[in-house]
Amino acid sequence: MCGILGFIGPTLAESEGRRRLAAMADALRHRGPDDEGFFQAPGVGLGFRRLSIVDLVSGNQPVFSTDGTVVSVCNGEIYNHRELRAELEQRGHRFRTRSDTEVLPALYQEYGPEFAARMNGQFAFAVYDLTRRRLVLGRDHVGIAPLFHAEVDGGLAFGSEIKALLRHPDVPRRVDLTGLDQILTFPGPVSPRTLFAGVESLPPGTVLVVDGDGQRRRITYWDLDYPTAAEIDDSRSAEECVEELDAALRQAVRYRLQADVPVGGYLSGGLDSSLIAALVAELTPDVQRHTFSITFQDRRIDESAHQRLMARRLGTLHHETVVGPEQIHAHLTNIVRHAEAPLRESYNACSLILSRMVRDQDMKVVLTGEGADELFGGYVGYRLDVHRAQEEADPTDLDALLEAQLRERLWGDPGFLYEKNYRAAAETRQALYSQAVAKRFAGFDCLNGAPVDVRRLAGRHPFHKRSYLDFKLRMADHLLADHGDRVAFANSVEARYPFLDVNVIDVARRIPPSLMVRDGEEKHLLKRLARRYLPAEIVDRQKFSFVAPSSAVLLRQNIPLVEELLSQERIRRDGYFNPDTVEHLKRLYRQPGRDLNQTFEDDLLMVVLTFGILLDTFELPAFS
Repeated sequence: MCGILGFIGPTLAESEGRRRLAAMADALRHRGPDDEGFFQAPGVGLGFRRLSIVDLVSGNQPVFSTDGTVVSVCNGEIYNHRELRAELEQRGHRFRTRSDTEVLPALYQEYGPEFAARMNGQFAFAVYDLTRRRLVLGRDHVGIAPLFHAEVDGGLAFGSEIKALLRHPDVPRRVDLTGLDQILTFPGPVSPRTLFAGVESLPPGTVLVVDGDGQRRRITYWDLDYPTAAEIDDSRSAEECVEELDAALRQAVRYRLQADVPVGGYLSGGLDSSLIAALVAELTPDVQRHTFSITFQDRRIDESAHQRLMARRLGTLHHETVVGPEQIHAHLTNIVRHAEAPLRESYNACSLILSRMVRDQDMKVVLTGEGADELFGGYVGYRLDVHRAQEEADPTDLDALLEAQLRERLWGDPGFLYEKNYRAAAETRQALYSQAVAKRFAGFDCLNGAPVDVRRLAGRHPFHKRSYLDFKLRMADHLLADHGDRVAFANSVEARYPFLDVNVIDVARRIPPSLMVRDGEEKHLLKRLARRYLPAEIVDRQKFSFVAPSSAVLLRQNIPLVEELLSQERIRRDGYFNPDTVEHLKRLYRQPGRDLNQTFEDDLLMVVLTFGILLDTFELPAFS
């Protein structure tokens, strides 16, 4: 994967267009340090920064169709490119390289703007049709690869990261209050919102078409489509489902081992990353792989014993680094700069350290276990849903009735609880905002409308509702974004996700929920599969949430940066948060022995702290 950028709009002088492209590309150098390429035509410019992984010699971009009328740049990996190439060659297309992304122009010519539905991979692309003067932007099915865009001077600018857009002279620097409110409400921001007013994130599974006359249309080519509760096939046996999942996951791992450079893996010590690492070892028994882990000074959150157990079992060259509050503090500014958003937790620093470890071994590619929790019921909410289904609401409880009305608006189901009581959380958010910001709350409240397409929730089993919401509210714009892509590419490393293969997802969506959570056991079916490859010490261990030191821990370190960013003077000067509320939280968090249960409690001061870093890093204005 790499970095892409460009613009479409009024015709610029060639030198000015090239200057803008070069400036935007320079902001993405960390995503692609190996090469660069550009294309210009009247009213359009495309740019590319390359991280060389496949076809190291001739795989640079942009690439062109055989007849030269279509040009593309792509940040990503097309894992089924060999199958697509063979199909396209039968239709008369010719290719000059072994690069996977060379198939894009031909796919567009054959299938039009929705060609992305035929690809299996992780990608964000820009395709320009010189004949129609049409630009097509697209993002992969689940949102592994990022793509942002903004209105500029009668046209559109786009880039793999917002920092590239900010190099364009017509992109403003302003805070989007609804984006901030999403951070305080959901697991992360929700596409198309970002923290930057006027900058949008292209949602996963979507293409944006900009026609030559300036007309724009957004097309959803894929979405996670669970069967309705009435359509679930409960007659399927666990063994049948395990066999189908095993075959799909093995193929997903094979696909993601395609590279002309070494491929390693992250090893957390949990079920998911251990299963992926074990499959890699089984599929490539003659290759000794590198694995990478984070350990913690705090033994309560340390998983090193299980990490080392798996490394020994698989015979990997294992690398680990110990992390404590000092390391978190040292990387705070950097993780915010790459996330381009405030953060709800500090674990991004651990992910950044992990990718640095990979790069220190002169490696560029790692496989991870991300995505299994959202597909197979790995969070406590999936288990609690089973008990909630047996509870009856109190018809005399006014607060409960008002909360039910809000849930009806958000999820289309008054009885479905996702994450928290949102009415109570809204009161907390208003208390956290400054008086000036709180006065405008009704206008930017992120709960004014449903954050997802509620039609995808209608008539679905509670397990599938939760999975869909986790994909939309937790996965795409948080776990795969600030927690994944940004901190990996900060060190020029590409992370790959076998569990998020479209065929694995298709298998998972057809597995009956009764096999996913059984007798209070989360990820029941995945554990049945894992027993084929993993020792009982890994399969049967209690789930261990990824956590890192909270803001309460950082506060007790008396770190000058933290003290300054959370000081009354600074909070008052920035104007977004209430200094009295922040002081109250500081006193609360500083209490001896106080820490946050990050599974159930929001780390509000972490958001305030990292928001201050965001303002400084991107020179965003104080609220007025």
